[in-house]
Amino acid sequence: MAVKILLVTGDAGESLEVLYPYQRLLEEGYAVEVAAPTRKTLQFVVHDFVDGFDTYTEKPGYTWPADLGFDDVDPADYAALVIPGGRAPEYLRNDPRLRRIVAHFFTEGKPVAQICHGPLIPGAAGVLGGHRTAAYPALEPDVTAAGARYEDGDGVVDGTLVSARAWPDHPTWMRAFIEVLRKSAPAA
Repeated sequence: MAVKILLVTGDAGESLEVLYPYQRLLEEGYAVEVAAPTRKTLQFVVHDFVDGFDTYTEKPGYTWPADLGFDDVDPADYAALVIPGGRAPEYLRNDPRLRRIVAHFFTEGKPVAQICHGPLIPGAAGVLGGHRTAAYPALEPDVTAAGARYEDGDGVVDGTLVSARAWPDHPTWMRAFIEVLRKSAPAA
C-alpha cells in the first residue's frame, strides 16, 4: 500500500500550486488525496505576473474533484501534508477542522510543504511560530505576526517544513520536499 500524502485546498486554489505537487508526488510513488471543506468539484485559478501590475492577476483555472471533505480526514492516516497557495488559504484558515488537521502535522513533526499563501493556514492554527518560512512576498507581515521568520527563498527547509514563494519556485521547492519525504516516509 502506497504512503499517503494529504493536499488541502479549496475553490480559488492556484492551479499550478495544486497540480504540480499532486502529479510530482504521484510520480514518486506516493498516494495523494485532495481534501477541501466538502467533497465536490473545485474551481482553481491561475495567478500570473503581468508587466505594469503591482501584483499578480487572476484568471479562471482548472476544475478538480476533492477526494474528501475536511470532516472525513484523519490526519494520522497521512505521512505528509501539502498546502498550496492561491486565494483559498485566505478563507480556509478560518475553518477549525482544517486548523486541527494542520496542527497535527506540525505537532507530530511530519513533513509539510507550503507555498505562496499557504502559510496563512498554519499561522491561523498557531503552529507556524518559531519556524523559518518562505511565502508570497506580500505575506511577510502575516508570517512575522504568526511568530515565524520570513525568508525570501525558493526552497526554504526548516526541519520538516519546506516552503517557497510561488509557482515559479516549483522545481527547487519540490526537490527539497521530496528529499525530506524520502528520509521520513519513503514511497516504497
